[in-house]
Amino acid sequence: MTKAVLLLECPDRKGLVAAIMNFLVSEYDANILHAGQHQDAELARFFMRIEFECASELIHERVFAERFRKIADEYNMRWQLAESDVKLRVCLFVSQHLHCLADLLQRYQAGELECEIALIIGNHPDGGKLASFYGVPFVHLPIDRENKSQVEQEQQRLLAEHRIDLVVLARYMQILSPEFVAKWPARIINVHHSFLPAFIGAKPYHAAFNRGVKLIGATSHYVTSDLDEGPIIEQDVVRVTQGDTIPDLVRKGRDLERIVLSRAVRWHLEHRILYYGNKTVIFD
Repeated sequence: MTKAVLLLECPDRKGLVAAIMNFLVSEYDANILHAGQHQDAELARFFMRIEFECASELIHERVFAERFRKIADEYNMRWQLAESDVKLRVCLFVSQHLHCLADLLQRYQAGELECEIALIIGNHPDGGKLASFYGVPFVHLPIDRENKSQVEQEQQRLLAEHRIDLVVLARYMQILSPEFVAKWPARIINVHHSFLPAFIGAKPYHAAFNRGVKLIGATSHYVTSDLDEGPIIEQDVVRVTQGDTIPDLVRKGRDLERIVLSRAVRWHLEHRILYYGNKTVIFD
């Protein structure tokens, strides 16, 4: 028996759940382990995530698609199937701020992230020591305005060579080109050091401090060609007081960045996210 996850989205209509469950149980003799669903009443859209197990030879996506096509076509479904035991291969992009990199690598070593961190790419050499400590290949690719296109071509070559499934921007302080992003739809996760859309820019904590805010936050989202406008995956906030200094805000903000980025990465790896439009559905 092999475990798998089925994610699907389609127009909401009567009989959907019965049709899907009947297919899995009758056609596949599947054992349903967990099922979650969501309806967007405004858009009349239906979303579902099903964990199930069945005979290993039936899990291959081509085999599944051949049998599932009738239902998928009838209900106009957008769907994807993933084997639970197949670990996604991840590449981390990093610059000079290493707190998110260190956190993801530690969680990876501790077994909290079910994946293979296959590569780390940095536009500064600072992450090399951490990569070496955790036994992950590190490639230093300095980038500037003149060589940006060439560097992105080399990054794409490395991602293909290492068979990467997911790119994580672990405080990578470079803007990816629209051409780069277009090749990785819903497969690049970024963390933003503020509670979007507030206080965007180079020094968000300074701006928040000067404004006298009582809450600061962090946001993790999928990257799109619209800068920091991609579908939000996770956000969190922490309270600040008049006694907090700018270094206090930076420290608290970095803690939030670690938390929201690791949650977003874990949910993606566990196939718990469905995105539509500029929104996401996160399944328990």
